[in-house]
Amino acid sequence: MIQDRIKGENLRKKLATAEDASHLIKDGMIIGTSGFTPSGYPKEVPLALAKRVEESNENLSITLITGASVGDELDGELSKRNIIKKRLPYQTNNYCRDSINNGYIDFVDVHLSHLPQYINCGLLGKIDLAIVEAIEISEEGYIVPSTSVGITPAIVRQAEKIIVEINTSQPMDLIGIHDIYEVKNPPYREPIPIIKASDRIGHKYIPIDVNKVEAIVVTDKKDNVRPFNPINENHIKMANYLIEFLKHEIKVGRLPKKLFPLQAGVGSVANAVLQGFKNSNFENLDFYTEVIQDSILDLIDVGKVNIVSGTSVTLSPEGLEKFYKNLKLYNEKIILRPQEISNNPEVIRRLGVIALNTAVEVDIFGNVNSTHILGRNMVNGIGGSGDFARNSYLSVFFTESTAKNGKISTVVPFASHVDHTEHDVDV
Repeated sequence: MIQDRIKGENLRKKLATAEDASHLIKDGMIIGTSGFTPSGYPKEVPLALAKRVEESNENLSITLITGASVGDELDGELSKRNIIKKRLPYQTNNYCRDSINNGYIDFVDVHLSHLPQYINCGLLGKIDLAIVEAIEISEEGYIVPSTSVGITPAIVRQAEKIIVEINTSQPMDLIGIHDIYEVKNPPYREPIPIIKASDRIGHKYIPIDVNKVEAIVVTDKKDNVRPFNPINENHIKMANYLIEFLKHEIKVGRLPKKLFPLQAGVGSVANAVLQGFKNSNFENLDFYTEVIQDSILDLIDVGKVNIVSGTSVTLSPEGLEKFYKNLKLYNEKIILRPQEISNNPEVIRRLGVIALNTAVEVDIFGNVNSTHILGRNMVNGIGGSGDFARNSYLSVFFTESTAKNGKISTVVPFASHVDHTEHDVDV
């Protein structure tokens, strides 16, 4: 029943079609949306906007700000129609990437932990419209996000107007998984009271001003998640090297037996490397990370995990099905926070996080390129790797030694582009 998700007659009066809601988007607007990786992002309104522009042939361009990458319904469909003129802070879509490298889209590549402050302090301009996915909205002005939190608290606070997409494919059992805590702007900011990865310090919902809600659109579209690449022999070797290295560090007294909280980057390599913990002797693992992928669910399933803190659940199609099927179990193990908290340097440093990220290229001095092919073509962006690499207790980067079927070395004398200097890289 939609009444269970949209509580209050005044809010139900704001129900609209995606087509009608798309007309709230005007040329030149700065649009902020929910979503962090292809999870918890709006789907119906972007598709309706793309259809509107295609049919009307109007000239419409926007600045699009999201938590990180989002699904094809947003980045892909809008990029195909040249609707996105400026993009922040991270993307993984082929059409969007091509438009960036061809010079059509201005791309601003920023550390993910910095973005909410940029929004809240007005450094990116006024957010004209926020479009956010939720599983529930209350008459008092509380929304419950779905499979990611990202920058949603910041954009709904700062936006002039809000469109809410209520997604009925996202189960109500997600209620309780979120921990929403917002920091104040300088100079009034206080210490973030997280001293363990399991600490809950906020609310289970995001407060919004219901007077700013212009439209509520109902959808049942699922997150457009993608399968991971198969695990290969090199992935297994990297995982084994990591496990042996951590065992050595414990043996010589530089790490505790339980390990400090782990962070793992986005993608197939990081997901594969984490699988190495499944058959290891490590138990009661804590994660203080940004993205929760299939391998972490597998570790929960075999009883290896104590708690997982992140900002997004980003799974393969099979992983997403398993997540929904066993949601009550995962709800007890997983905490989803705003990215300003999940990626916060203060908390990462305090907890002594062990950061595990992937590289495009590394050089013999220890510098890491995470973003550019041959130093000039953007891949995805720096994402959260810089948040964790510079502030972690131990910073580890992974890459296979060659790319393009062995034709290009990923280990070079001088990196063609440097995102993480030798001072931020341990292993």
